[in-house]
Amino acid sequence: MASAEADRTPLRAALWELTSARIKEALRDPTALLWTFAFPVFLAIVLGLAFRNAPSQPRRLSVACTPGIEGHCAALVARLAAQSRLLVTRADQLPDALAELRRGKRDLVLEVTAAGDGRPQLLYHYDPTRQEAQFAKLAAQVALDPRPAALASRDRLHTEEGSRYIDFLMPGIVALNLMGSGVWGIGFALVDARRRKLMRQLATTPMRRSDYLLSYMLSRMVFLVPEVVLLFGFGVLAFGAPVRGSLFAVAVLSLIGALAFTGIGVLIGARVQSSEAAAGWANFVMMPMWLFSGVFFHYELFPEQLHPAIRALPLTALTDALRAVTSEAAPLSACTTELAILGAWTVLSFALALRLFRWQ
Repeated sequence: MASAEADRTPLRAALWELTSARIKEALRDPTALLWTFAFPVFLAIVLGLAFRNAPSQPRRLSVACTPGIEGHCAALVARLAAQSRLLVTRADQLPDALAELRRGKRDLVLEVTAAGDGRPQLLYHYDPTRQEAQFAKLAAQVALDPRPAALASRDRLHTEEGSRYIDFLMPGIVALNLMGSGVWGIGFALVDARRRKLMRQLATTPMRRSDYLLSYMLSRMVFLVPEVVLLFGFGVLAFGAPVRGSLFAVAVLSLIGALAFTGIGVLIGARVQSSEAAAGWANFVMMPMWLFSGVFFHYELFPEQLHPAIRALPLTALTDALRAVTSEAAPLSACTTELAILGAWTVLSFALALRLFRWQ
């Protein structure tokens, strides 16, 4: 009995020492601590800001009036504006208001025309699949039609391609894929080359650092065409997602977006020595954009004070531009702000990577 007890004692001691060593390893790894403790808190904060328990937001309504009924229209707008549950905007042109409806920037569009008896006639444009649209229509009816049949009105339902959630989602999925392959693919390739001592050998050649880093960025472009064609093609064939704009505009935006993300990937791999550190930096860069940039839900859900910073993110710029081109047939000239943001990220990240890069 004593011998058996003595045999179990070293086993228990070994188990304790091994467990203690694993705990110490985890505590010494800042990446593990970040994803175990800090990231869940960060995630809760971000989603709490987007879906915070705040007073109900007013529903966004645009009013478009035909010429000749300005007096009636002004009176209707005043009655609608008095409804606290509505945020009313006067639209100069009906097509502009309907374009905002397709993009989800308006919950309801109210078209005001003249009926045969001189009274205004109302036409409600909305997507019946959106709960916000149903609430907006009810609030407008309460404001304008306090009595049954006070005003003649009809509904115009908008469920065509371009206004569905999948149409909102597909450009964001393409942008997400470009970000992931650029940041992860390029960053890890550089770290792997450094880990295998390949850079030490290349350092003995007359090769310039700029040529070496640019080769990674340009090689990424080879996979850009099949990547974008595959994703958009799948969206069109499987879900009928529209690509209303110019294919040239989609190609230019995808190219500039891919360059911006590969520039960030080169920056991550410029000095990092291990794949673990590269993973930490890549996640640190990408996760905020996953949450803030409006890929899965519109970033206007966040407080308005954050909107300028969110729009300056490369994923936000690429997603907004691709949505404008594919859903609204916007020309490339309408995306100059987004192109400027992506170009700035490309130039600044590559310049900083070139300054920080070391062969070893």
